[in-house]
Amino acid sequence: MLYGLMAEFDNPDTLVVASRRAYQDGYRQLDAYTPFPIEELHEALDLHHTSVPLLVLIGGIVGGVTGYGLEYWVSVVAYPLNIGGRPFHSWPAFIPVTFEMTVLFAAITAVFGMLALNKLPMPYHPVFNVPRFALATRDRFFLCIEAKDRKFDAMATRRFLESCGPREVTDVEQ
Repeated sequence: MLYGLMAEFDNPDTLVVASRRAYQDGYRQLDAYTPFPIEELHEALDLHHTSVPLLVLIGGIVGGVTGYGLEYWVSVVAYPLNIGGRPFHSWPAFIPVTFEMTVLFAAITAVFGMLALNKLPMPYHPVFNVPRFALATRDRFFLCIEAKDRKFDAMATRRFLESCGPREVTDVEQ
């Protein structure tokens, strides 16, 4: 079963140009693999949309409500102690715990949200089936268009990738 088509490039500039062309041509299920970060590639693939900030916000709100609720329950419901004539619901004393729980839940949500959205850990990926993909950690740059893309047609996509000037275009088997 075909996972997609992968083009191998010699330099990052050619990869960025090919990625930009692929995105402009209507391909959306594509990914690039490089030995070092390339800022322009992030923009060429239009990878600006992520759900991590929203998850962190939700995690922080849940943490704050949990911390405040725990303090309220302990001080007002479960163990109401009259110490020095203070009210049971003394909210200024609840602020440090509420803040710490907000930070804790937000941080944990950020870590696990990032791992889940990046589908990590991923011990196996179909691109590992391409023998030359081992060069992605040294000096080669790869662009893979997945077969699940709406615009994907094996022959048309192969012609498109070959028109971008790669070293070679390879089938990626599932």
